[in-house]
Amino acid sequence: MKLKLTPVQSEKIVKVLIWTIALSIIALLLFIIVYLLIKGIPVINWQFLTDIPRSMGRTGGISSTIVGTFMVTGLAIILVIPFGIGTAFYLAEYTKETIVTRIIRFSAESLAGIPSIVYGLFGFIFFVIILGLGWSILSGGLTLAIMILPTVIRTSEEAILAVPKIYREVSFSLGATKWQTISRVVFPSALLGIVNGIILSVGRCVAEAAAVYLTAGFVLRMPNSIFASTRTMAVHFYILASEGISMENAYGTAALLIIFILLINVVANTLVNRFIAKSLKR
Repeated sequence: MKLKLTPVQSEKIVKVLIWTIALSIIALLLFIIVYLLIKGIPVINWQFLTDIPRSMGRTGGISSTIVGTFMVTGLAIILVIPFGIGTAFYLAEYTKETIVTRIIRFSAESLAGIPSIVYGLFGFIFFVIILGLGWSILSGGLTLAIMILPTVIRTSEEAILAVPKIYREVSFSLGATKWQTISRVVFPSALLGIVNGIILSVGRCVAEAAAVYLTAGFVLRMPNSIFASTRTMAVHFYILASEGISMENAYGTAALLIIFILLINVVANTLVNRFIAKSLKR
């Protein structure tokens, strides 16, 4: 005997399944985060934050890996922001839909799906060996910049296209130029979406291990320039855990990574919301 369901009953069943899947994913994510924080927060103290790793990471802190992480990530973001956002505005505001723009979008979407280890191998061959930059922060930053560039382009373009066309039409009707419309109307309206894409890229850079391991290196000393080799927190965590050097310090490093990513998200969104609120008052 076949069970017949009414449209209303079918809709309720689908809603229950969707909510069950969503809540299961959220619960799994929270479990991982809470587990790592419970294991790692007791390890974090002033000495852990300010001392350099010693004895291959068995003792000491992670100060050099914190500095290395922010130097590599900061360099990648500084390099990618002008190119990524500039390309997005060019595609969204200055070009029409042609075969060239379709190729650019397809290429960006394809590059965004390439595994990070492939970018690491490319960076190792091109930046480390061919250009002779060696294992350095510069090699790692350039590799990460190429890796996150497609994400910044696509998220920024979508944020720009989401701005209603009426905003542009009103601005033009008031005598504003193309550049004035983009800089004073479109950009502030799309800023939140653009920043979210950049934050997503920052999180990927901070948590990246494979690409950085092959380009920035894995030395434990404190970096003194962008030409020095370094070990990021993600690489440090991977080495400590995979080689069984110190699970205690590995948990502490993982917890600190989570805290940094959360802080970056909160601070960036707060600053952007304040900027947008001030822009609307003008």
